[in-house]
Amino acid sequence: MPRPKGSKNKKTRATESIAVATDYAALIAEKQSDREALEAEIAAVTDTLSALKADLKEKNASLKRIDKEIVKMNEKKAKEEAAALEAAKKAELETVLNQLMAGGMSAADILEKLK
Repeated sequence: MPRPKGSKNKKTRATESIAVATDYAALIAEKQSDREALEAEIAAVTDTLSALKADLKEKNASLKRIDKEIVKMNEKKAKEEAAALEAAKKAELETVLNQLMAGGMSAADILEKLK
């Protein structure tokens, strides 16, 4: 069956000739109030964002300060451990020297063993 020509959604002339009365002043006022509300929301979000940025900056500064303190503490810990290790080696060497001297070895023989 052949398709009929023309659109089924075609408007009739009777509906085209009726003009709808639109109150543009009311629509403009409504859009203006919507615009003002959005501007107020944007200002509030901007203020909140500024406060959050300041808070973030402060927290980043605190984080950097804490990181520096941690590095300093690690360095002090390493120095103390090295000093303790040296002290332990020195104490061990002294005990070995005392044992050798108690065993009847002379200082010259001990020096030759160390070389």
